[in-house]
Order: sequence, then structure tokens, then C-alpha cells
Amino acid sequence: MFVEYTWLVPLLPMICFVAVGLIGKRTPEGGAYLAIAGAAASCVISVLVAYEFFTSAAYHDPGYVTAEIEWFKIPGGFTLHFGYYIDSLACLMMLFASFISTLIFVYSKGYMHEQGAKKRRYYAEVSLFLTGMLGLAVSSNFLEMFVFWEIMGLCSYLLIGFWSFSHPEGDDAADNAASAAKKAFLVTRLGDVCLMAGLFVVLYSFGSLDYVRVFDAAAIHAVDQDMLVLGSLLIFGGVIGKSAQFPLLDWLPDAMAGPTTVSALIHAATMVKAGVYLVARCYPLFAQASEVMLFVGIIGGVTAFFAATMALNNMNIKRVLAYSTLSQLGYMFLALGAGGYLIALGIETGDHHLIAAGAAGYVAGCLHMANHAFFKALLFLCSGSVIHAVGTEDMRKMGGLHRKMKITSVTMLIGSLSIAGFPFFSGFWSKELVLETVMHASDYGAEGYLFTILWLLAVVTAFMTAFYMFRMWFMTFSGKPGHASEHCHGESPASMTAPLAILSAFAIGFGFTILFGFDALLSIGVEGPHHQFTVGAGEAKGFEYLSDIFGSAYTYLTIALVLGAIGIAHLMYNKRSVDAGRFNGGGESFVYKALTKRWWFPQLYDQISWKLGYGVARGVDFIDRQVVDGTVNGLSNAVAGGGELIGKAQTGDVRSYTWAVVAGVVLLFALMLALFYFIGGGI
Repeated sequence: MFVEYTWLVPLLPMICFVAVGLIGKRTPEGGAYLAIAGAAASCVISVLVAYEFFTSAAYHDPGYVTAEIEWFKIPGGFTLHFGYYIDSLACLMMLFASFISTLIFVYSKGYMHEQGAKKRRYYAEVSLFLTGMLGLAVSSNFLEMFVFWEIMGLCSYLLIGFWSFSHPEGDDAADNAASAAKKAFLVTRLGDVCLMAGLFVVLYSFGSLDYVRVFDAAAIHAVDQDMLVLGSLLIFGGVIGKSAQFPLLDWLPDAMAGPTTVSALIHAATMVKAGVYLVARCYPLFAQASEVMLFVGIIGGVTAFFAATMALNNMNIKRVLAYSTLSQLGYMFLALGAGGYLIALGIETGDHHLIAAGAAGYVAGCLHMANHAFFKALLFLCSGSVIHAVGTEDMRKMGGLHRKMKITSVTMLIGSLSIAGFPFFSGFWSKELVLETVMHASDYGAEGYLFTILWLLAVVTAFMTAFYMFRMWFMTFSGKPGHASEHCHGESPASMTAPLAILSAFAIGFGFTILFGFDALLSIGVEGPHHQFTVGAGEAKGFEYLSDIFGSAYTYLTIALVLGAIGIAHLMYNKRSVDAGRFNGGGESFVYKALTKRWWFPQLYDQISWKLGYGVARGVDFIDRQVVDGTVNGLSNAVAGGGELIGKAQTGDVRSYTWAVVAGVVLLFALMLALFYFIGGGI
């Protein structure tokens, strides 16, 4: 009975969006309580829907529950539907998205308390943002998904530029917010064009956009496999834009210009997670071709490494967390890519063991997505608590805040330990599963050696992650108080610290779900042209993961690297016994400058925009003005000129008209005589 009300999950935040927009001014805190109530109600319904699904027969066979209504018909027999599609992936997404968003909205009540009339716009937009993510999670077809995908794109633009008109830090910061919003909107539109093209390919190949039809094994193996590969790569192009992967990764750090609560939403509960969801959702398509999954893995591994390097020397607390998001998203795509690569090889060879190993990569990617949602929301909200207290994002002006903000300090330490992969925190379990899957993939296929390189990049990334996260923590909370810390007004209010405490519990313990059947809940079914495999749904490894993880020497290598990185950060930024300037040439080394300038990605974007984008725009403008407008204007001028010429013949003189008629008759008679003459001569 609960699954039938799935449509309420995205509808309730939508109703709150409308209500806050209309009457938010007349409600306490500009509509905060309405937004919180909508998110909390969606969370409750999500729990009930998920519980009913996982305890129903449909969970085992066919593995989903769906219901649709006819949206509209296109001539030719194609019908578009609007409905919901509930499976284990949809349940996971709507559960953590609604739960974390509820906590962020509660936190916003304290964080946005002093924003005055702007609060109404804020709570309306974040409610719509949540609508986009929840609608995307439960959509029953690609077109419906794309509608909610674009809703999130609009909301990200509005919320990143929330302070475009009156930023607390002044006009320059307001200009930066406006520029960051436009940059995010335009860069993600590049990916959306690819996604739209991919959906056209899917529609052409399958004759439908409904998940049930597109993910059907018989339909998949009946279509042209080259078109399947093309469609998969184009869809992943949309993912690259939305989840800020290489090379479209530079917009996300700039998106920190919005309120910190918006950053938490984008990085933890909405927006960038949509790309990970879409790859996981399209696994039945992507995993049919090993080259597609190899490409996904390469993009993920390269992004994880490069984004981590850019966080090493950044002094802005929110940007450090932004780069860490890029890096951790890379881990997710690396896991999904490696797992899908193994599944594709298993489909080709009929090897069930490869399918099972690939499914472990799928589980690792999805578990890391959920773990990351909790500890990244925690970290961003902790940074917001710090910024709220000291009035700056520059870590060089902080320090010594542990004495004044113990709750924020301890909870941010927990989040840092989790993202660093410290043993037994939630991030540790999923990170080790990611690395295990990537190493496993390196043993198979002609391109398997590439996963060895990606594994090395991922291990180095784990070291860098631990270093820059504890560099951030030590610079913020330990040592002597900086200029901003001296003016700290103390710990944040309970509405802000309570969500931190709750998220801390999940940052510590959620990873343990892998030992108690998380992989069985998150089942994945794949089928080949001659073989059928279903992995999950009762096949949980549970505590076998302990032997898989701690029975591998590679696990102890990564643990040693993490501990070493934390120790180095302690010596450099807490004890100050090691001079950081020794490693960067006093800020003059090439590597230091490269990291400071983000490996020159912003400059590259500017050059591409100027040389290519501006050139193309001028060419299009020429065609528009000279060819299109020229043709239209030429025809209109010819008609107008002909009209004027004929108009001059209208003298109003009857004698002139008579002579014209006589001349016309004579001319017509002469032409007829000439025609008869030539015809007669021919005869």
C-alpha cells in the first residue's frame, strides 16, 4: 500500500516550494518550517516505500515495482509515460537524499537566520532542488528523469548565485557569485546536450524511453550494438558535466560562492550525485560493452587524482572540500567502471565469477556514494559552522578553534577520519572495496593493465586525501588562534550542531552495513545474449568482506599511507616542526604554481571559449544575419520592389489603360502567330 504513494515523495517538496513562494513571508523564518516539514514527510514516505519494497516478492522477482500513466502521444504510435520505478537503487537514493536534505534544512534555520527577506527565496529554491533529486530517483523513464535533471540544473544556478545582488562580503563577492552561477549553468549544459543526444539514440534504438523496455535483455540484444555503445557514451557525457568529472570539473569549486548549506546539498544530497545515480541506473546498458566501462573507469581515476592534487595547497576551507568531492566522485566512477568492465567480460565469456566480481564493484560504488553523502554533508556543515562563527573561509586566519567550538571540532574530525579512509570509519569500507575491485579488474581483458595504473592513482589519491583533510583540520582547530579566531563568538546554535551529531553517527557506522547485507539489498541483474545472471537479492557476503579486505596486503599498504599522511600533516601544520615551504620552493616551484592555478584549467576554458566558442558564435551570427536574414530580407525587398513598380503603372488615366490593353492584345496575337508558324514549319 505504501509503494502506491511513491509519487508523494517528490510532490511534497514541490508543494512546499509553491507554498513558501506564496505565503513564506507570513510564516516563521521565511518558510523554514514548511521546507523542513516537506523534506521530513518525503523522508518518512521513502522509509515506508523502501520497507515495503524490500519485504515484498517483487524485490526478488522481477526486482522492481512500477506504475505509469499516459503522458502524451506522438504521431506514429510512440507514447510517453509519467510514473515511478522503484528498485533497490531508487530506494537508496531517495532515502539518503531526503534524510540528509532534512538535516540540512534544519541546519539552515540557524545558518540563514540573519538573511531577512531573502530566506523565503532560499527555502523555496532548496525545496525545488530536493524535488528535482527525488523526482529523478523515482522516475520510470529517461524523459521524466531528464525533466527533473534539468530542474536541478536550474536550482543549482539560482542557489549558487543566491548572493549575486547582496553578498555579505561585498560587491566583488556578489560578482563572483554571479559568475560562478553562470559558469556552472553553461558547463553543465555542455553535458546536458550530450545526454539529450544519448536519449535520442536510445529512443531510436529501442523505440521507447521507459526503463522496463530499455533494460529488457531481449531488447538490449536486439538493437545495433554500435548504437548501444554510442548512446551509452553520450549519456555518460551528460554525467561528466553534472558530476563535474574530467575535463568539465572546474565549475564545482567555483560553485562554493553560494551559501554553505547549498554546497552541502549539491555535494551530498543532490546534483553531483545524480551523475553517479545515472551510471548505476544505466548499468544494464553500459555493462554490455567493456570499452564503455573502461572509459568510465579512466575518467573516474584521472579525476580522483587531479582533483586531489588541487586540494593540497588550497587555503579556502570550502574549496578544499569541493576538490575532495571531485576526487571522491572519481572513486565512485572508478568502482562502477571497474565493476562494469568485469561484468562485460563475464557476459562475453559466460563466466559467472566475473559477473559476481563486477557486481561487487557496483556495490562498492553505490556504498561509497551513500557513505560520501553522510560524511560530506557533515564536513560542509561543519565548515559552515566555522564560517558562521569566524566570518571567513580563509584557513590562514583560523586556528585554535577547538577550545571555542568543541562540537564542531570533534564532528569535523570524525568526518575527516571517514573521508580519509581511517580504519573502521564508514569511508574505510567502501574505499577498500573500490580499490579491491579495481585491482581485480586489472587481471582480466586486453586492457586490464590500465586498471593497474588507475589503482596506483587511486592509492596515491588516498594518501593525498588523508593529508589535505588533516591539513585543513589542523589549520582550523589546532595551534595558535588566528586573526579571525580571536573574534569567534563560540559554538553554533543547537539547530546547527544537532545535525552535525546525527551525521557523525552515520559517518562512523554506515559503512558497517556492508557486513550485514548491504550488497544483498543493492542487487543487480544482468543478462547476456546466451546467459542470464542475477547477483544480490539474498547472496550477501556479509562478514566474508572482512577476510577479503584484511586478507589482502594492499589493505595494509593503504592503511600505512593514510596514517603516514596524517602524521605528515600533524608535523607540518600542528607541531610546525616541518616547514611546508621547503616542499614548494617558497611558493615559487612549478608544481606549487600549477596546483594554485588548478593546473590552468580555468585559463584553458577561457581560451576554448574565446578561440572556439567565440569563433563559432561569429560564424553562426554571420549565417543568421547574411544567409537566413539576407534571404528573407531579399525576398521581401523583391516583393516590395515589384509592388512599387506595378504601383507606378496605376495612373488612374482611362486612356492609358486602354492603350495598355490594346498593346497587350497585339502582343498576344503576335506571339500566337509566331507559335503557329514554328509548329507548322515543324510539321
